Amino acid sequence: MASEAGADLVGLVGPMPSGAGVQTAETCRSIAASAPAWVTPVLLTSSETAEAIAQDVRFTAVRAVQLVRHVARSVHAALAERLPDVRRFQVIHVEDGGALDLVDHYGTDPDAFILDSGRPSADELGGTGRLHDWEISAALVRRAQGPVFLAGGLNPDNAADALRTVRPFGLDVCSGVRTADRLDRAKLHAFMSAVAEAA
Repeated sequence: MASEAGADLVGLVGPMPSGAGVQTAETCRSIAASAPAWVTPVLLTSSETAEAIAQDVRFTAVRAVQLVRHVARSVHAALAERLPDVRRFQVIHVEDGGALDLVDHYGTDPDAFILDSGRPSADELGGTGRLHDWEISAALVRRAQGPVFLAGGLNPDNAADALRTVRPFGLDVCSGVRTADRLDRAKLHAFMSAVAEAA
């Protein structure tokens, strides 16, 4: 459904303590195997060590991984060595202005950043449906040395405004295109139409 709507990346939410659309590792592997060639499946993992993350990636056979926890820089270095062909997206949870320090902390280690509205201190790692401060997000986009995706509380009604205000490389949406915890075709197409018009 997402590929038909024009998505470039499809997030597969692996086992984690919170969020919408959580799937078993086996289901993530099955979806990744059936993805069209023009769509990149991305595994969302809450694992924190390079060994565990690499194991998650190898099991699901994805080409990209989204680290939903704030991890040590050494984790990225180890993953780059172990999985040289797998892109790494580092989530930064924008709780306050301290998120700017995290961009500096990671530097150019991740292939991209994803700005989300989770609260790691409460083991809340995404899929909240909440917006965060877009002024901080816009500052993060300007400060980062690589691509930055915006997530957190996005939906068809605010997607265009998000693009104009934050100027991210792309948008990451989850709960904003779901109904009763299932992907909603009408909401998904409305979201993609709003993105296309704004772009």
